[in-house]
Amino acid sequence: MTRTRSLFSLVTLSALLLWGTPVLAASHHFEMTIDDVIVEVAQGLKYHTFAFNGQVPGPLIHVQEGDEVEVHVVNMTSLPHTIHWHGMDQKGTWKMDGVPSITQMAVEPGEDFTYKFIAEPSGTMWYHCHVNVNEHVALRGMWGPMIVDPKKPEKIEKKVTRDIIMMMSTWDSVYAMQPGKGGMPTEEGNMDYFGLNARAFPLTQPIRVDEGDVLRIRLIGAGGGVHNMHTHGHTFLVTHKDGHALPEPYRADTVMVGPGERYDLIVEANNPGRFIFHDHMDTHVTNAGKYPGGIVTVFEYNGIPTDDWYAWKDVSFNPDYFYTESLKKPHGMHMQPGFAGEPAEKKGRRRGGN
Repeated sequence: MTRTRSLFSLVTLSALLLWGTPVLAASHHFEMTIDDVIVEVAQGLKYHTFAFNGQVPGPLIHVQEGDEVEVHVVNMTSLPHTIHWHGMDQKGTWKMDGVPSITQMAVEPGEDFTYKFIAEPSGTMWYHCHVNVNEHVALRGMWGPMIVDPKKPEKIEKKVTRDIIMMMSTWDSVYAMQPGKGGMPTEEGNMDYFGLNARAFPLTQPIRVDEGDVLRIRLIGAGGGVHNMHTHGHTFLVTHKDGHALPEPYRADTVMVGPGERYDLIVEANNPGRFIFHDHMDTHVTNAGKYPGGIVTVFEYNGIPTDDWYAWKDVSFNPDYFYTESLKKPHGMHMQPGFAGEPAEKKGRRRGGN
């Protein structure tokens, strides 16, 4: 018996040394409201949004692959909503998929609903409303990032020093202050503003780096637009598509991101200077037709002198604009005060619709 126990202990110890201590799944409970708030998308453009916890984009949900996630949602607006967890497989939890009239009834004004599911697979994911997506997602900012860390990260992922989340979207100024309208082919209007994390240049922010940094840029196609994201001064390695590691990563300097798509890019900060990173859909770098604007950021290397004529010479820098600081925190749900809006007067219910 003693020899058997000793042999068992030796085998167990060897297994732990070879494969490491198993990672136990954690359980997370999050509280989330849906609120009517006004956000400043661009200089001179304020927008009535339906915001998760009062901010656009919504708070970061950051968990580990296999974790149990519970989100209690309260609808504080005057229109029905749901939340779809885009990219989550929902194995055995299909009723948590967040699609009205298919997996659940829409959450009516003043009502609540609790989503429970396992966070799998891993990768760059996001969440958004699935009621009247043509308006609520395309025009009203009802989306936020969800990052699920893998149990076994790829070799390249271990080299990352800074994480960047970019959610690209389009905005229609005609319906900016008309919740319950917009986003339909029969409704006049046009997408004339373009946002990077729901703000248009120069209200966006630079990406400040040190030479030698390895950036992981997570591109998320929020809304209904197509975006051609292009780096100056750097090429990148496309490593993941929709959260999944590519069997053959490829190098490029421009990548097209469609609605709902996600791409992970690895950028090596090896060329000190100031280099623009922008949407190469030419109209997407304008605000109401005026250049420059829209989806623009800049790789700013620390130590490069700032010229008097530089567009962001006196910018008030927010280090968490791309959720970089939040992603360094322990797993959980992380608010970003810089994305918070001002409370808006609720409008009467104009279009329910599942």
